[in-house]
Amino acid sequence: MKVYIGSDHGGFELKEHLKGFVEKLGFQVVDFGTYSTEPVDYPDIAFLVAEKVASEKGSLGIMIDGAGMGSAMVANKVTSVRAAACYDTYGARNSREHNDANVLTLGSQIIGKGLAEEIVKIWLSTSFAGGRHCRRVEKIMAVEKKFSKDC
Repeated sequence: MKVYIGSDHGGFELKEHLKGFVEKLGFQVVDFGTYSTEPVDYPDIAFLVAEKVASEKGSLGIMIDGAGMGSAMVANKVTSVRAAACYDTYGARNSREHNDANVLTLGSQIIGKGLAEEIVKIWLSTSFAGGRHCRRVEKIMAVEKKFSKDC
């Protein structure tokens, strides 16, 4: 399975660390940048990651910025993306198991490398539980469809 990963300049160091970690977990990693600590705008990179996840069924994305919130907001504007900003292992598990999240956003200024690894490992290894949660995810997607400008 492919994991598309990206960051802004504030998340660059954590992204570089997590790339190898995700590969060791057995995933193919595709890096959408940024490729240095030179300032960039997180919406540009978050959009690239989310757009790729939306276009490739079964793929997942990870985006890292300073707080993780802005990237989640951007990613959630892309049709069929359910991005979750996670700061602990409970949120990581819940976002996948209950909400079928397909993009994880992390805040490099909030969590360190060790916790980021735990969150990513749990997030990538947790499957959607289905059952009663299907109805809820369908409702999320119905809201998206209601406000979509697509024909």
